[in-house]
Amino acid sequence: MSLNALDPNEIIFALKDLPNWKLDEEGTKLICEIKFQDFREAIGFIVRIAFECEDQDHHPEIYNVYNTVKLGLTTHEAGDFLTDKDIQLARKIDKLIVGSSH
Repeated sequence: MSLNALDPNEIIFALKDLPNWKLDEEGTKLICEIKFQDFREAIGFIVRIAFECEDQDHHPEIYNVYNTVKLGLTTHEAGDFLTDKDIQLARKIDKLIVGSSH
């Protein structure tokens, strides 16, 4: 997996297969917001993604307020730019979103 920053065209292409994600205003972070039925489901989702994040040694920004989870992905080792590492983790998280009952 490359830690080279993706160019804008690579990011746009990758986002076509990541329906839950969009770019932040600076274009350096993938962001996602998911609403769940309640706090318990939101926290359960956070726990599930934590295992995947640890497996990939890639740790997103995670924010939770009641039933809403907000995630941010960028590669700190690449100067806070988007890399393949972010795209791969976003894909794994998307699979977990599909499997949840949000």
